[in-house]
Amino acid sequence: MADVVESEGRKIVVAVDDGEESIFALQWCLRNFVSSSATTSSPRDTLVLVYARPSPPVYAAMDGTAIMFSAEITASLDKYSRDLADSIMDRAQKICKDYNVKVDVKVTLGDAREVLCGTVERIKADVLVMGSHGYGFIKRALIGSVSDYCSKNAECPVLIVKRPAT
Repeated sequence: MADVVESEGRKIVVAVDDGEESIFALQWCLRNFVSSSATTSSPRDTLVLVYARPSPPVYAAMDGTAIMFSAEITASLDKYSRDLADSIMDRAQKICKDYNVKVDVKVTLGDAREVLCGTVERIKADVLVMGSHGYGFIKRALIGSVSDYCSKNAECPVLIVKRPAT
């Protein structure tokens, strides 16, 4: 009898941030893509939770703003950013605990668009799941849409989960 070779599971990337939209997308993904913990087999799929910490602003010494941002203030802002990332990832991991899935956490410094597209390319993800803030045309045109960018540039299918209006 031939040995059965178990295929590698899916790599599902989920974009998380401090918004309720990303938490809703994570919960939707778990309910619809992942088995609950009731199954006895070991998890095959890997859920990669990705959070993009904004890069700290860089101020030129010539314009006077550098004086306002001393080393202590800059360190304090960086600590706040790291603490926020830890809090977001802790919350996301707690949501995942009741599901039969391996969880990998990636917190990266940079623009969310580039971080997400870079991550799915680097790990060869099967799908990118992300929430939608539901911005209108004008706001999307002014500030851009991470989900819009990723849907056009990611090297895998992108699933944008819209949170129902309450």
